[in-house]
Amino acid sequence: MILNIVQREDPVLRQIAAEVPIEEITSERIKDIILSMKETMHAAPGVGLAAPQVGISLQIVVIEDREEYMSAMQPEIRKERGRKPVPFHVIINPKLTILENIEVTYFEGCLSVNGTIRITPRAKSVMVECYDENGEKKVIHAEGWYARILQHEIDHLNGKLYIDISDKRTEIQNNAENRNKWLNATSADINQYLQDIVNVKELNR
Repeated sequence: MILNIVQREDPVLRQIAAEVPIEEITSERIKDIILSMKETMHAAPGVGLAAPQVGISLQIVVIEDREEYMSAMQPEIRKERGRKPVPFHVIINPKLTILENIEVTYFEGCLSVNGTIRITPRAKSVMVECYDENGEKKVIHAEGWYARILQHEIDHLNGKLYIDISDKRTEIQNNAENRNKWLNATSADINQYLQDIVNVKELNR
């Protein structure tokens, strides 16, 4: 079942999601939620979806970054961003630890913030301790784009949106023209764009 994705005004997005009791992880109720979240993420399409985004205040996230989503990216850009396919998986009750607090900036969007994207800083690498859909403990080490996805989705479980940490001066429309323009931008291109905006704002004071 494809669920409705709530938008930034919905108070559920600002709540700290409840942990799923360990004994309930493999229940039919949680299985149904995960399946619906998977179908909703694919339909959007998106690379990640947290349960609060579909109005369910539980610590459940589904993630999948498909090869087709990055097929138009140049190989050197994929390498620079650390963008690799990530198979479908579920994380439940995650605990995130920053491993390498080097900030990497790029445009980020959200299925719950329709219409715009902004330059958003994220840590380069992270570790996530969690449970999978079978109730098994997992430890994930991630860097690059996968680390960005994890940080973005786990923020949702803590009542945070990417717009809380992004630079609002960099907000642009999330349309095909802008996505194509920045698809193969280097880190230097992004940083120069950000600096240009800062300079313009200073001049207009």
